Amino acid sequence: MIVITAPTGNIGHQVLENVLADDRPVRVIVRDPAKLPADVRDRAEVVQGSHGDPDVAARAFKGADALFWLLPNNLGAPSVEASYLDFTRPAAAAMREQGVRRVVGVSALGRGTAYADKAGFVTASLAMDDMIADTGVDFRALAMPGFMDNLLRQVRGIKEQGAFYDTLAPDRRLPTVATRDIAAVAARLLLDDTWSGQQEVPVLGPEDLSNDEMAAIASEVLETPVRYRQITGEALVERLAGRGVSGPMAHGMVDMMAAKDNGLDLGVTRTPQHAVETPTTFRRWCEYALKPAVRAA
Repeated sequence: MIVITAPTGNIGHQVLENVLADDRPVRVIVRDPAKLPADVRDRAEVVQGSHGDPDVAARAFKGADALFWLLPNNLGAPSVEASYLDFTRPAAAAMREQGVRRVVGVSALGRGTAYADKAGFVTASLAMDDMIADTGVDFRALAMPGFMDNLLRQVRGIKEQGAFYDTLAPDRRLPTVATRDIAAVAARLLLDDTWSGQQEVPVLGPEDLSNDEMAAIASEVLETPVRYRQITGEALVERLAGRGVSGPMAHGMVDMMAAKDNGLDLGVTRTPQHAVETPTTFRRWCEYALKPAVRAA
């Protein structure tokens, strides 16, 4: 039995599709089952509710051989710790009590770097991993950089202003990964019952790029000029507040981006294997994801 959390999200729905293709028994935890495709409801056992609820987690984790853990980040939370750790704590207890064997979790790069303890969301994510590891489960924490797909949040600005915004230095080169590659790595681990122990799995994508380089590639694919515009942390807090993000969560985001600008995501040495396991280039992602999204905006 493979249990999948957040099955309607950007990563989770792709993990679910990959696992269902292997014809294994699957159970999903979802707040609103109506958001699942009809064929998924026919092929997977559905547990309704939040995987942060102790009763829901206990029911869903019973008899689980493998669990895909993805935190639904609560941007209105009163603190970063509440969003990550308070949500995970009852589920971690259920993992132990129900005897879950293996967990594959979505996490972040940065462990062991000088910025790991002052990186906002990432600091809390690493603490969440420790909480899961302390249950004694066999655990693979997928250590992520930024997601290419996050740029889809700025599709309207790209279409109407020819620009996207962030706090990173324009020439800061960092790894970036497509969510479809994350889902593929997660599904491979969930379907493989030969691994044991606990370790991080860096999921780096095939290349390091700066935001200026990403803007140049997007310009070529979209056949229209796209520029990157750096903004201050204060400006980002204002933008997030306008979207209903709480003050502590907005500052957690700013702290994370500042840590990334200082090398948080560069603590893992890139090898050719990273490109083999996560092959989607930013150019290819722009072709299949960004370009259709901009046209439809």
